[in-house]
Amino acid sequence: MRQPRPPRGSRRGTPQLRLRVGFVVIAMVLSVFGARLVQLQGLDPNSYAAMAAAEGLVRVELPAERGDILDRNGNALADSVDGMMVVADPELTAAKAPQLARFLYHRLDIDYASTLTKLRADGSRFEYIARRVPSTVATAVVTDALKRGFEGLDTRRDPLRDYPYGDVAANLVGFMGTDEPLAGMERTFDRLLSGTDGSARYQVGGGNRIPLGESTITEPVDGQDLRTTIDAQLQWYTQRVLRQAVEDAGGDSGFAVVMDSHTGELLALADDPTYDANDPTDAPKDDLGSRAMQNVYEPGSVEKVLTVSSLLDLGLVTPRTRIVVPPELDREDRPIHDWFTHGTIHLTMTGAIAQSSNIATVLAADRFKRGQLYDYLRRFGLGQPTDIGVRGETQGLLPALSQWTHQTQDRIAFGQSISVNGVQMAAAINTIANGGVRVSPSLVQGHATTDDGTVVGTDETTERRVVSTRAAKQMTAMMERVVDPDAGVAPYAQVPGYVVAGKTGTAQAVGEGCGCYDGTFDVSFAGFAPADDPRFTVYVVVRNPSNGGGGGSVGGPAFAKIMSYALKRYAIPPTGAEPSRLPTEW
Repeated sequence: MRQPRPPRGSRRGTPQLRLRVGFVVIAMVLSVFGARLVQLQGLDPNSYAAMAAAEGLVRVELPAERGDILDRNGNALADSVDGMMVVADPELTAAKAPQLARFLYHRLDIDYASTLTKLRADGSRFEYIARRVPSTVATAVVTDALKRGFEGLDTRRDPLRDYPYGDVAANLVGFMGTDEPLAGMERTFDRLLSGTDGSARYQVGGGNRIPLGESTITEPVDGQDLRTTIDAQLQWYTQRVLRQAVEDAGGDSGFAVVMDSHTGELLALADDPTYDANDPTDAPKDDLGSRAMQNVYEPGSVEKVLTVSSLLDLGLVTPRTRIVVPPELDREDRPIHDWFTHGTIHLTMTGAIAQSSNIATVLAADRFKRGQLYDYLRRFGLGQPTDIGVRGETQGLLPALSQWTHQTQDRIAFGQSISVNGVQMAAAINTIANGGVRVSPSLVQGHATTDDGTVVGTDETTERRVVSTRAAKQMTAMMERVVDPDAGVAPYAQVPGYVVAGKTGTAQAVGEGCGCYDGTFDVSFAGFAPADDPRFTVYVVVRNPSNGGGGGSVGGPAFAKIMSYALKRYAIPPTGAEPSRLPTEW
């Protein structure tokens, strides 16, 4: 029997009812969301933000990558390599904090007590445990911690400072501490190198970042590179030669400067002893800076070059000026002697330089009018900082003219009663190499601003004429006789195939404790080559040699090795010139 058909419209009624019910449900859900949104954003946003933070809102630092410190050829003297920070979520580490702190103390060599405090930090979801850890070490530590049942540790990117050349130019480059630069260019140019750290803010739950949770990121701005004038290969060689010179002489320390004679750029600035910038804590504090820039000393007889070139410029002497030199010279306060014993001898002005006679130099300096030598020494750059960008540079000591007496001038004329730093003196000698024009020394290529606001670099180079070209050429010819084995005191400073101009120095050293001459000496040699067309100026100083050697026997051989290497490295050919034959006696 056929069933009766349902009334028309009843088959459509059921779907319509379901649709209506669905719309009602959706409307109710949207109403709930809308009410919640009004509550969160309009009625009490601050309290709910605080609740969210309490539930796991974390802010972390995104370290900027520090700029590299480069040599003149783009080789990195300091750069940043992959490193990591080890971080902790105290909510997950608090339960086993003592055991975990002990584990981290042994693996990362960090302080136990402070680490324990961080692992237990109440209300915190993020704590720094260790910064700038090598990536392999940090990853291994976190992995091993998990295997031991310690939860809540993680790693984040944290660039690590590295010094690829170790001790090469470490005295200039400096080094980083855990959170800040501690020495050298790293500290002097910190704002330039450091950049600006960024930050990330996100929600975590159960120790993990919530993928769709709140997240804001401020990207870091990496630091800028700093390119120096240093030649890493020449610096390396200079340091090795200097170290050997100090050891062979039984000296306490030493430094060496290599300068481009035309531009004033410092190609090498070496100190010994020095240190490995990757591990500076092993070195004594005195070895962590630049002795060439930060220590003052009396230049000794190298200063005679400045005295005599000033006399030449004024027309008060010539290379052939005749001087009668007595065994000693009695002055008002004390007699003046030469380094060698002699009777009355007859030297030319050239001979006074070749034999490094104090007495002859003082007698020649008597021709100055008051203030003339002082003015020349100021123009040579003495008594003023070089401002090349080395923190703690000493400006040396050039007594004010009001303090000069006749005795003061006597002593200053041959390098006593005046103090300098190494780059000051190298730049002064380089003035003669550069035809009488002083070019300011530089350590940075282009320009850069130190943290105290001083702009330095080759773009800031200045020049000023100190003596005439003629006076500089005359002085050069006189200095050539210093290395002549038949006339001078420094034959070991000769460089085969090249004409060398130079000057020895031996100076009494002033003790720090007494402020008086303490019986020790500084010996030195300064010179340039090729003498007839100078390309490099080299200055070597050794502190307190115990073998009894002087500037010629200690500094001379080191000078010759460094100069020879520089000339070959830069493919400077011999000029074929003949050395000076100016008379030294009459």
